This record gives sequence, C-alpha cells and structure tokens, in this order.
Amino acid sequence: MKLLSFFVVLMFFTTAARFCHATRSRFSGSREKVEVMKHLNRLNKPPVQSIKSPDGDIIDCVHISNQPAFDHPFLKNHTIQTRPNYRPNWINDDNIKVSSIKDPSKHESLSEKQETITQLWQLNGKCSKGTIPIRRTKKEDILRASSVKRYGKKSSFSTVAQPSSIDPDIINQNGHQHAIAYTEGQFYGAKATMNVWNPKVEQSNEFSLSQIWILGGSFASDLNSIEAGWQVSPDLYGDNNTRLFTYWTSDAYEATGCYNLMCSGFIQTNNEIAIGGSISPLSQFHGSQYDITILIWKDPEEGNWWMQFGNGKVLGYWPAKLFSYLADSASLIEWGGEVVNTASNGQHTTTQMGSGQFPDEGFSKASYFRNIQVVDESNSLKNPKDINTFTEQPNCYDVQMASNSNWGSHFYYGGPGQNPNCP
Repeated sequence: MKLLSFFVVLMFFTTAARFCHATRSRFSGSREKVEVMKHLNRLNKPPVQSIKSPDGDIIDCVHISNQPAFDHPFLKNHTIQTRPNYRPNWINDDNIKVSSIKDPSKHESLSEKQETITQLWQLNGKCSKGTIPIRRTKKEDILRASSVKRYGKKSSFSTVAQPSSIDPDIINQNGHQHAIAYTEGQFYGAKATMNVWNPKVEQSNEFSLSQIWILGGSFASDLNSIEAGWQVSPDLYGDNNTRLFTYWTSDAYEATGCYNLMCSGFIQTNNEIAIGGSISPLSQFHGSQYDITILIWKDPEEGNWWMQFGNGKVLGYWPAKLFSYLADSASLIEWGGEVVNTASNGQHTTTQMGSGQFPDEGFSKASYFRNIQVVDESNSLKNPKDINTFTEQPNCYDVQMASNSNWGSHFYYGGPGQNPNCP
C-alpha cells in the first residue's frame, strides 16, 4: 500500500511538472510573439500608401513627421530640418546618376553614358512629397535575429577596423575582416564614389559590405560611428540583394543605433530613396562598371550630420544629440570593405568582399573607391593629406592605394576569402 501511495504521489508530481513545463513553454512562445508584434508595430508606421517592389519588398510611404526617428527620447520635441542650414557650394544639385565608367589609367573620359540610378521599388511607383519611403519590416525579418532587442543591430563585438592594434585573437573572436584606406585628424565629413557589386555570401549569418565610416572616440565602449554604403546581408533582409544602407552607434554597437530606420535616430527628409532598398544596376565582371557617390558632412550651425546620395539627393541627417564625440568632430575616417567570417566548417569563409577579386586585378574586375575626400574645419572638401591602408589578412582580402588626375586618391580592394593562400 505504501509503495502504491508512493507511485501515485510520484505520478502526480511528474504530471504536474510536465503540465507546468508545457504551460511555461506556451507562455514563453506567446510572450515572444507578443514582443515581435509590438516591435513590428513600433517600426511599421501607418502608411499614406504602399508600393510592392519587384524584389518582394513592400515600401510604405510614411508621413515625414511620423517616422521611427521621433520615438527616440532625445527627439520627442525635435523640429525637422527639411534641408541643411548651411549648404556648401561644393554640393551639387544634379540628378542622381550612376555612371558606366571607363578605365581611368587610359585617360579616357570617365563617363561613357549616364543612367538614372534606380531602386527596384521605384519601377512600381513613388512616394508623394511630405512622405518618406520605408522598407516594411516583416515578422520573418525579426525572427531571423538573435533576439527582438538585437534586430537591426550589428554584433556587440567591435566591427570597426583597428589599424593601430592588430590582435589575432580579436580577429578570430568576432570574425569581422576589413580591407580599407583610412586617415586620422580632425574632420567634419567625408566623400567617396564606389562601384557596386553583388558579392557571394556563404552563410546566412555572414555579410559583405562596402562603406564610409565617420568615427570618434576610442575603440572601447565610447565609440561613435556613422556609416553608409552598400551591403549584402541575408540575415538582415532575407535575400542576397545589394542594398543601400546606413548605420550609427554612440556606444560601440552595444545598445544604441541600428541599420537604416530599424530604430529611432536617423531623420529622413527625402521622398525618393528607400534606405535598405535594392540598388540597380550593378557592376559586371569584365563588363560595365556602375558606381554611387556618398557624402556625409556636418552642418556647422546645427551640428547635425547630413547624408547625400549621388550628386544631389540629400537623404536626411543624424542629429548631433545622438552622439558624444561626434557632437564635435570626427577623428578617424575609413573607406573600404568588411565581411563576417564565421569559419563554420573550420575553414575561412568563401564570402566575397567587393567583386570577389583581389585589387591587383584592376579596373572592371576589382572593386574600387575613387575620389576619396574629407571635409575640413572650414567646411571644404579636401584630399586627405595622409592616407594609409589596412587589412587583417591580405591573403584573403587586400587593398592597394593609387592616385591620378582622373580618380584623385583612390584604391582597389577586396578578395574571394577562402583560397589556397587563405585556408
């Protein structure tokens, strides 16, 4: 009888434990779903209209005063600047163009033909004035992230090239590898023209990008960074399209900042360009080369950092309130490529940087940055006085600096990743 009573009690507690576990699991799942839906509602503001892009994106045209930026506690009562108070005379007002470029070493005209650059969504409509285009976030986008809180953010490990301190353990730990040109000093902006490719990304949690970094502070937890360029990131977007992107952080990627408009911060003023939208056309190996120009500069009156895409489209700005060091000026500018190497099979990734070719392949094969410039204290565009190059593993990804009358200061960069010299 005692033995029977013991088994009855044991079965009761076992059943109760299973019930509690099942209930707890269902509650955790429900809570996660609620958090995902809340985040989607925070990001996806009510649109004035929506446009279905050929690549599957949905672009919502959101009223400019209702964009995610104003959820930031520092920006609750912010008055939108529709244009910079200070507009330097070196900012062009041309339409955005993408150039089919000839080899500069042959001293030919840079522009063989001019085509209006497009994002794929623009083929199916446009957003009216007073609205901005925002790529709609889907539930699947958030579920690919490690957590709701980390959605749209880079790894909290350092992802900025550190030319002055190369530690192989850091390289192996965070997997971020670079091939860049850089200059140190006191700067108020930077500019460059880069050709656009569609590099192969081996693992979905890896990415390949090419960008400008505007940096202030140390490489510790106080790092301030403003970034813009193009990227291929399957985890972030759910595909392998080449997309325009921006990023910012004021604490070394720990808690602040994000890609594009995936958190509050960047204030968009342009109704034609969707940050995060696919870019077209793209450069072809040993074929037509297409490039884009990005300029970031600091308004000396308001202190905000403005971004221009192409030669005339001002996209918007990062308010000075978001930053500590960059509220004043930048101390380091970097241009170039970055990839993530997860080494998932014990070997270096085959994720490509740029075109996937080494820089010595040259024009129409390797990727490039041309006409790289900085903005000085007088708010003038100048050629950098001292430019250095850096890469962690040149047998995987490399960079080569050059200069001529056509392209000014420029460099080729990139590589295939895994190869006989990069096992």
